[in-house]
Amino acid sequence: MRRYAVTAFFALFFAVGAPAVAWAVPGFSTGNVNMRAGPSTANPVVTTIPSGSPVEIVGCLSGWSWCDTVWAGYRGWVTGAYLNASWQGRSVPFVSYAPRLGIPVVVYNGPAYWRRYYAGGPWFAGAPIRGIHGCVRGRYGRVVCR
Repeated sequence: MRRYAVTAFFALFFAVGAPAVAWAVPGFSTGNVNMRAGPSTANPVVTTIPSGSPVEIVGCLSGWSWCDTVWAGYRGWVTGAYLNASWQGRSVPFVSYAPRLGIPVVVYNGPAYWRRYYAGGPWFAGAPIRGIHGCVRGRYGRVVCR
């Protein structure tokens, strides 16, 4: 009986947890690129990602102009034109291949994003937040408001 319960637990864990983990897609920076606190050059620079560094692409605005990324523990936005992805064993321009990679299309919700990732950061208190507000439509049609 216990063995059945443990098996059922892990089956449920992977069924529920796997889609959330599958959202991030591996990518690479094509040059030294600024990661910003929002999808605009008007937003503060979080850090600079060195050329060729691996990043996780969490989601992108429609048209893949800006992508929500994770690099070295930092979370922020990078212009899609400065990203490459791995496709069938080779490095390809991200924007050209994004539709095939299953990247979720997201809508930037500035106040929620900043509260989640930048609360207590050096620019959080007084900086204007640039962007539109909305929810995320991810893989499998799931909608999440952040």
